[in-house]
Parts: sequence; structure tokens; C-alpha cells
Amino acid sequence: MILIADSGATKTDWMAVSKDSYRLIGTDGINPFHQTEEYIRNIINSSLLPKMEREDICIHNITEVHFYGAGCLPQPAMKISNILKEVFPEATIEAETDLTGAARALCGNRPGIACILGTGSNSCMYDGERITANVSPLGYILGDEGSGAYLGKRFISDCLKNQLPEYLKTGLLEEYALTTADILNKVYREPQANRFLSSVTPYIYKVKKDTNVRAFLNKCFSDFFRRNIMGYDTTLEISFAGSVAWYFQKEIKETATSLGLKTGKFMKEPIWGLKDFHNNQ
Repeated sequence: MILIADSGATKTDWMAVSKDSYRLIGTDGINPFHQTEEYIRNIINSSLLPKMEREDICIHNITEVHFYGAGCLPQPAMKISNILKEVFPEATIEAETDLTGAARALCGNRPGIACILGTGSNSCMYDGERITANVSPLGYILGDEGSGAYLGKRFISDCLKNQLPEYLKTGLLEEYALTTADILNKVYREPQANRFLSSVTPYIYKVKKDTNVRAFLNKCFSDFFRRNIMGYDTTLEISFAGSVAWYFQKEIKETATSLGLKTGKFMKEPIWGLKDFHNNQ
């Protein structure tokens, strides 16, 4: 039995896959770059393992573990590999970045450009086996164009600076029962401002048919393509994973077409593409 994990900022999807069945389990997000070993062990021991037991998944039947996550750079990846080896001693362990996971899920064994648009954003050029080029996303302060945090940051800023109509500003503040002071406090004083900024994307989706919002989204996704994708071989098909990509795929496709780019797959959760990828290896 194979255990696959796709871990983002807020949650981790775990899937136990055998030849003719699969079972999906959810836990909090795991990021070995930001989290301590103790914190990660606690998620696995207090959340993952009890849920596996309830699903009648025996850890001794796990022969492979493939972990894909944000923050899985070489040194932090060793941390998560070691923890997983302690828990699954009879399994081979692989820990790779969430971007490698997205590339495998979206492109399989074919060359392409793979993108993640969720709370944050990332992209790469993939040759069918490995990532060959990556424009650094730089995080939500310096980059992350096209992400939920980026959309939220730009939309809030445009509303509060009166760059969007008053009714959109009023609607935003009423939707989340916020004041300008509340927003400034959440962004500058409270932790995980990126998650707060991304949390307003449901409102943006709700009003996305508004002419002003359509123009806003086109600008945001143009920023993503121009600053991240244009440096790759743009004859390749561009595919997307993540919740923002999934819900705004119409607007992403329209923006790509206007720039002469070709889009491919859209996948909300890479775990499903990873299931197919590892089943076919």
C-alpha cells in the first residue's frame, strides 16, 4: 500500500492507495521549513495515525510514502523524511516540494508548465521527469502573484484606496463584518496575514461578474503570467492546481488567451493526480 501526502499552508491531504482502492484522510498543514519536529510529530501522532486506525489502515502495510509539501527544500525535507521513517519503518520514504507534486499530478510524464494558485503561488517548467526551471514566487509580500493572498491584498487595497466602486468596498466590509482598523490589525499585528488576505477570495468570487472585478482579475492574472510564466518555454501547455486556479479558471483561461498562451489541466486538489501518477509507476 502506498501513502501519498499533499501538504499546503492550511491542510494536508493523505491518501492510502492500494491496487483497487483508496482512502482519503485530512490533517492540518505540515511545513518542515516553519514547523518544529515536535509540532510535526504531534500532527502525525495525534491526527494522522488515529484516523488511519479508524480507516483500518495498518502502518505495517505501507510500503511507500510520498510526501509533497510547501517548505520541503533539501534540509527541511530531511526532517520530514526522518519523522516519517520513524512512523513507517518498513516503507521507502520520499519527501519533495509541493511544486514537484503539482508537476507530477498535472503533467504526469509529459513536459509542461505546472502552476500552483492557492493561498500562495508557484510555477515551474517540467520535462516529464524533473523540474528544469523555477521563477521564485518570493512570498505574499514580494510576489505570489495570482494567489489568494495576492488577490486579497490587491482587492482590499483597491477598495480602501477608492480604486474600486464604493459598493464593492461596502460589500466587502459587510461580508466579513470588518472595519478598516480591523483589516490593518489583521495584516500588520496578527500572525499569518497571508491567510487573512486569502480569506476574502470567496467575496471576490461572489462579485466576479462585475465589470470592475473582471478587469481587476484580468490584471492580477496578467501579473502572474508576465512575472512568472513568460520566462519559460511558452509553447508548452500551462496547467494549474489549487483552489484559486479551480474557482477562477474561466478568468485565467481568458487572460492566458489574451496573452497568446495555451492552458491545459485545472485541478483543485493535486492528490487525485498524484494517485494516478503513482499507480502508473
